[in-house]
Amino acid sequence: MNPSVRKTFNDKFTQEKYQQFLDKLNAGLKEPVPFRVAETPVFLTDDFRDRLIAAGNSIIDTIMQPGFKEMTERAIPDFWRVANENDHPHFIALDFGVCEDNEGNIVPKLIELQGFPSLYGFQLHLGDTYRELYGLSADETIFFGGLDKDSYLDLLKKTIIGPYRPDEVVLMDVNAPEQKTAVDFYLTEKYIGTPVVSLSDLIQEGKKLYYMAGDEKIQIKRIYNRLIFDEIAGDPAIFTKVADIRQPLEVEWVTHPNWFYRVSKFTMPFLSGSYVPETRFLHQVEVIPADLENYVLKPLFSFAGQGVIIDISKKDLEAVTDPENWILQQKVNYQPIVQSPEGGVKAEIRLLYLWPDGDKKPTLAINLARLSRGKMIGVRYNKDFNWVGGTVAFMPL
Repeated sequence: MNPSVRKTFNDKFTQEKYQQFLDKLNAGLKEPVPFRVAETPVFLTDDFRDRLIAAGNSIIDTIMQPGFKEMTERAIPDFWRVANENDHPHFIALDFGVCEDNEGNIVPKLIELQGFPSLYGFQLHLGDTYRELYGLSADETIFFGGLDKDSYLDLLKKTIIGPYRPDEVVLMDVNAPEQKTAVDFYLTEKYIGTPVVSLSDLIQEGKKLYYMAGDEKIQIKRIYNRLIFDEIAGDPAIFTKVADIRQPLEVEWVTHPNWFYRVSKFTMPFLSGSYVPETRFLHQVEVIPADLENYVLKPLFSFAGQGVIIDISKKDLEAVTDPENWILQQKVNYQPIVQSPEGGVKAEIRLLYLWPDGDKKPTLAINLARLSRGKMIGVRYNKDFNWVGGTVAFMPL
């Protein structure tokens, strides 16, 4: 982390300034941001930024290798498999903890990954607001690879809208206005013009999908998919009530729902290198490690950390009835590297990639960061703490 920028920020920080920041962040939004936003950005050194990029490149290489689809075929549940899958994910998110290695170096360690969109609109708004309210230097950026706001939005439009009109591409979730991420949905609509719809808004006529814009029925050429099937798993008959999006419809997906499963915790055991903690499918663990306190047990098909067992015992492993759907992952040593007025805070950096049709490989574009003082990163582990929550990392140009 960049100590000089951090000191300058902390010396000037006041609670009043933070409240002004929140007021500015929420100004003009349909609803106030429903999750906690941290008091501060993360400030990276160019050295740590380069380590993040190298770590990301090594994982992207695995996703791009021939045979990746065959390797991850088992990841897709039959009931949720969707027709007309394309050949690559349009979005990739890699979560790295800021950790310490055995030599005492501060390094990124992969925590999770997903072939699914993240807060591509909100992070832009968040970075702009931090910069304006805290007077951050123009020499610091939230983008990678020389991108700026304009070129980032161009890349976002190329990825999501492609050759279509913005009103022919819909951002879709199960109950879109009620989602905690709806703030990102409507900011995306503001930035690139894609209307926000719910699953129940889709009108199916044969193999075509439509939605209503006032009195006009518009055919959907592309779906910017934000629907996670976990959210509708409690209603297995849902597709008899709404459009059955699993069918071979005349619509493109950005990104196709099957990639949510392919690029996920399921991918972790196939990765290697110094940036990846040892991870194995539970059914392939022949000898239970003697130091189980240094491992975490994760279900493959869960969302937002649900079902994760942090402090595991041999009984926990023996109680699993479907070990092929669990991973045993070595814990990483988060370092409280971000200095707050009350001490160190742990950080996680999410690298966000965009992969438009026609591009040979994904582009690392922007980032998301989260601060934590709890046992794990996440809202439920950080209640009643300050200097925690969602944020963004700035780094030297």
